[in-house]
Amino acid sequence: MSDVLPSCPQCSSPYTYEMGALLVCPECAHEWTAEAETVEEPQETVIKDSVGNVLADGDTVSVVKDLKVKGQAQSIKVGTKVRNIRLVDPIDGHDISCKVDGFGPMHLKSSVVKKV
Repeated sequence: MSDVLPSCPQCSSPYTYEMGALLVCPECAHEWTAEAETVEEPQETVIKDSVGNVLADGDTVSVVKDLKVKGQAQSIKVGTKVRNIRLVDPIDGHDISCKVDGFGPMHLKSSVVKKV
């Protein structure tokens, strides 16, 4: 047997054994699969603006093209500054949550803003 079984992830006992597809700890009765050991931590995504600058929470950005807003007669004009942005998990490609003066809270795509 050249296989070295991993220690128990709960109690760190070195006395683990295989039972079919599972690994079992005789001391705490914890059962787990070998694949569970190789689970990688999720990597943090980097969000960049339209010119490649890395964005962070609290940054100030400006809009690089006119944006039509649903339900509004007017649009957000080029050069409009948006302060104190918040990066969120993408919702239909919109990865910035912010408040735009005159329009209120909304989500924007990072591809239509530029870091100031």
